[in-house]
Amino acid sequence: MSFDRSIKIAPSILSADFADFGREIRAIEDQGADWVHVDVMDGHFVPNLTFGPPAVKAFRPHVKTVMDVHLMIAPVDPYIDAFAEAGADILTAHVEAGPHIHRTLQAIRAAGMKAGVALNPGTPAESVAHLLDLTDLICVMTVNPGFGGQKFIDLTDKVRSLRAMIGDRPVHIEIDGGVTPDTAPLVARAGADVLVAGSAVFKGGSADNAAPYGDNIRAIREAAELATGQFA
Repeated sequence: MSFDRSIKIAPSILSADFADFGREIRAIEDQGADWVHVDVMDGHFVPNLTFGPPAVKAFRPHVKTVMDVHLMIAPVDPYIDAFAEAGADILTAHVEAGPHIHRTLQAIRAAGMKAGVALNPGTPAESVAHLLDLTDLICVMTVNPGFGGQKFIDLTDKVRSLRAMIGDRPVHIEIDGGVTPDTAPLVARAGADVLVAGSAVFKGGSADNAAPYGDNIRAIREAAELATGQFA
């Protein structure tokens, strides 16, 4: 995984057809997805229950790009090796999920994955100021985590603060929650480069009719690139 700040679209398969994950993953990648985002929820840290390491392992052969696994679970540390073995490329833990996030990020990297740290909407940017040299990605939640399809919370000031903090470090800023062609320009202009979108990508399409996925991905990407001057 080489680092660059071009806009990347990471569809969340939480919005895919649960009975057809393999074909859904192949469809979004064929239609231009840069990463595949997997939301892992435990029904404890967040009020929903989704995937565990066996599901992630089952997704892995279908993912040809980057498998971006977002852990909304607590505790995290006992499961790091299982997600590494399942094939996660990036493993993101919440700063709120435990008392030793520094150690968690070290363990994720030691297991051979890129390390991400996520912030809930009410958590300030400053909470990761001392983690930037251990982190490959900062995920800014722009909804309260737990469910797809929620309304976007405008946290562009937080994104700008993080971008200033990061400086020239090779750290991605990812936005997760309520990303659409209308909200993507706000966060891209503030410094985000990875945009997670669930319902905004999967609406109107299916594995058998994947063209709408491509239209939706392009609409989000072009809106973000126009806002940052990347669009040619």
